Amino acid sequence: MAEDDTRSEREGDGRIFELTRDKLLLAALLFVGIAGSGLVRRLLGELGYNDLGAVVFILGYGGMVVAIWYGWIRPLDLTGPD
Repeated sequence: MAEDDTRSEREGDGRIFELTRDKLLLAALLFVGIAGSGLVRRLLGELGYNDLGAVVFILGYGGMVVAIWYGWIRPLDLTGPD
């Protein structure tokens, strides 16, 4: 029985497709940063505020990139072998 517990613990540690809070937050951030800012940009363009729409899209997309870098990429240890 102890062997089964050890195997299930090893399999649970490296699941790629396991739905976690961090992965949901990342998906929401990607959706809002890409689709949300794109929809707002289009709406503002249709209302005649094309330049404001472009600024909103740049800030939304850029903010998403910075947030993903700060929250998920920056903490990674990307050093090679010694």
